[in-house]
Amino acid sequence: MKSYSLFTILLLCVAIFIIDFLAFYGLKSITDLIHSSVLRNSIHILFWFFTFGLIAAIITLKIRLDDIQPRRKQLLISSLYGLTISSFIPKIIFIIVMAILLSTNFVFKNNNLVLIIPFIGLIAGFLPFFVITYGIFKARYNFKVYNIALSLPHLPQEFHGMKAVQISDLHLGSFNHRFHILERAIKKINQLEPDLLFFTGDLVNNYAWELRGWRKAFRHFSPEIKKYAVLGNHDYGDYSQWDSKEDKEKNFQAIKNFYKENDFKLLLNESEILERDNQKIAIVGVENWGNPPFKQYGDLKKALNGTESIPFKILLSHDPSHWDKQVKDQTNIALTLSGHTHGMQAGFKLKNKEWSPIKYKYKQWAGLYNHKQQYLYVNRGLGWLGFPGRLGMRPEITCIEFKRDE
Repeated sequence: MKSYSLFTILLLCVAIFIIDFLAFYGLKSITDLIHSSVLRNSIHILFWFFTFGLIAAIITLKIRLDDIQPRRKQLLISSLYGLTISSFIPKIIFIIVMAILLSTNFVFKNNNLVLIIPFIGLIAGFLPFFVITYGIFKARYNFKVYNIALSLPHLPQEFHGMKAVQISDLHLGSFNHRFHILERAIKKINQLEPDLLFFTGDLVNNYAWELRGWRKAFRHFSPEIKKYAVLGNHDYGDYSQWDSKEDKEKNFQAIKNFYKENDFKLLLNESEILERDNQKIAIVGVENWGNPPFKQYGDLKKALNGTESIPFKILLSHDPSHWDKQVKDQTNIALTLSGHTHGMQAGFKLKNKEWSPIKYKYKQWAGLYNHKQQYLYVNRGLGWLGFPGRLGMRPEITCIEFKRDE
């Protein structure tokens, strides 16, 4: 678990106080309209009680971080993060709207707006609060199936009609052992009756202990499905502090063993050939390869070894930036499947246009992309990390039907 310095924690507490101080003055303009002093003072007390309670919780968690069990620590931090986001984004919006309205009223000297302004600001603050609350309590596990039909010229005729499901970024530690939630997603996958299942990395947040109890859930996958997986950046334990290199390696081996125990073929810079009536395709998988500061464990050249005569290849690579750097125009890989971005777990869609702030970091961040006759699909992730919710970016199960383009 990443440990933040005391200075960073104190800076966060100061930021919380300043935001609440400004929000309080906006709130005061509303409560001044309340004639009951008891009600007015009660609102003020509750407001500051929440503020100082949150600051006290952050400082206490920092001081006692090393004494808390890892599983409980992860739950506390994600809960506190969700509480902070759901509280302070609405407050910031409330402050901005109030500032704009008050300054506009001052410029135009329209005193008729004095009573209206506070309530407009309040509504502007409450709307994002309700949206974020919905994202935390409802949307984060509201799984959506994206159906994709791909017509590909080099697909062997015998594989026409093949169906594959892609999932990515489970981050099982964030599920907090609520097995029944993932079982809902597995049931959806089985109902799609795919031939293949591709998992494109980030099984855990950091630790192998997050996998305790999950074997039973994973065995609900239909035995008829052939399952493949690759590793994501969170699967290597690089974001944790370890007592020794041996402890980190033991954690890493336990994660890899989990795949084997659940009948997943973990592709570690290697490939597997699928054959139907003497026609072949290659499933290629690389270890995580990302732009710095993400490490580059992936070795595409090694993974492609032995597939030179196979005209149709599917690549599993966790980070979509790999496609631009080493795949597109440099190989004959027909389809690359990635995850990693989560679509930032926040965005919105208007007709055929989808937007998320993550687009300013990743050129390809969600959905299907193509260049000439090469395709990339970026899965929006099935789990979550950090912010315990999803806003306009539902957790995804991708179902791809392969067709031969005559």
